[in-house]
Amino acid sequence: MLLDLTILPGDGIGPEVTAQAVEVLRAVADAHGHALKLQTKKIGGAALEAVNDPLPTDTIEACVSSSAVLLGAVGSPAFDHNPGHLRPEAGLLRIRRELGAFANLRPAVLFPALEDCSPLRPEIARGTDILIVRELLGGAYFGEPRSIEGPTGSRVATNTMRYSEAEIQRIARVAFDLAMKRKKNVLSVDKANVLECSRLWREVVTRTSKDYPQITLAHQYVDSAAMSLVQHPAQFDVVLTENMFGDILSDQAGGVVGSLGLLASASIGGPVGLYEPVHGSAPNIAGKGIANPLGAILSVALLLRHSFSLAAEAAAVETAVASVLQQGVRTADIAGHGQISVSTEEMGTRVVDSLRKRVRSTVA
Repeated sequence: MLLDLTILPGDGIGPEVTAQAVEVLRAVADAHGHALKLQTKKIGGAALEAVNDPLPTDTIEACVSSSAVLLGAVGSPAFDHNPGHLRPEAGLLRIRRELGAFANLRPAVLFPALEDCSPLRPEIARGTDILIVRELLGGAYFGEPRSIEGPTGSRVATNTMRYSEAEIQRIARVAFDLAMKRKKNVLSVDKANVLECSRLWREVVTRTSKDYPQITLAHQYVDSAAMSLVQHPAQFDVVLTENMFGDILSDQAGGVVGSLGLLASASIGGPVGLYEPVHGSAPNIAGKGIANPLGAILSVALLLRHSFSLAAEAAAVETAVASVLQQGVRTADIAGHGQISVSTEEMGTRVVDSLRKRVRSTVA
């Protein structure tokens, strides 16, 4: 199979972790006989520095003409005082919209070897395997009108949370379809006691669930769900929620499993999927070679599974990551007291070596 990809290294630690993810991708392609076609483009702060546009036209054209997009991270404090349309994050929001990627999948899995990395007691965190399904193109992040108006000292800021029935129904179906392949439990998270958007959300999700009689659906307010996530994380299966709530809860889930550096994501729903680690650009550690590349590497697994239906190859990547962690290999963010941490590059090399070793043993 031809794996035709656009690579967007982005900002901060993005290029560092993306480089390791690409090496893993090359190893998978070599092992399974796939061909790679890669092109690299700019987004975010890197694009602003080059052409004063966080999402240049040639980047959009490359992304929409490829089969999948692998993104490193977006964001740089150098642009914090820019107007909204000239901030790095504007490029990220635009590429999601250009690709029609309305469904954001964020798995949070506690690897057995990392039970001591969770801030929760092992008996509470053990067995955590959550899939957060976040609506990605609606809500307060995209709603209009949005503005800051008035003279300094009396300004008023406005953001609009907005959802249509069709938008809610399509993300609900994604969650239910994925739950059918898991434990068949969906928790829909909202704030229906105070928000009209959430009341409509709950009504449409409930109605849509009638088409999935095998699924057990429950509803929970977002504040209550946040508390439950740290009290009983292993009880969660698929969590369905709107854009902002999903953004917050998925970062909290990263804390539960030990580090945001471990979390991958897939943004799907349109013709081209977008895959990226959850951790952001982390400018404070950029260039130090200590960033955890596993979120980016596990994003490759999601890319293989969702954009190319290569389940065996995706599982091979996930197994290689689990094996390396079981061996005690750690980057700084997941190294415990007295443990030696490895560099970003060394962690990537270990995963590649594990992949190749497993292929050799299979052939033998």
